[in-house]
Amino acid sequence: MSTHLILPVAPSGEADISRPEPAKVLSGDPVHTTWNLEERDGLYCGIWQSTPGKWRISYDEWEYCHILEGVSVISEDGGNAVTVKSGDSFILRPGFKGSWEVLETTRKDYVIKT
Repeated sequence: MSTHLILPVAPSGEADISRPEPAKVLSGDPVHTTWNLEERDGLYCGIWQSTPGKWRISYDEWEYCHILEGVSVISEDGGNAVTVKSGDSFILRPGFKGSWEVLETTRKDYVIKT
């Protein structure tokens, strides 16, 4: 079997449990669960999940996201608020600043390039 293809892409093994830094939390007590599937050469991918809450975000990297389940609202400072839900895909670019609000527990798969 080739070592270049890794299947399945689903949560398995040890998950990292975290919370946003307290100073960034705007409401609720969001708990993040992350299953890192690959980390190498500035590329990270995996599955992330958060319980409801709202916190400040700031990106120095590129992130592609695909929402697997749940509903969240991503708001850019001084700009638009976008509701994302199951089936939606989007990119957050370096320099993005705003907030992420999880309305219903949200799970996404992601690819980050630093």
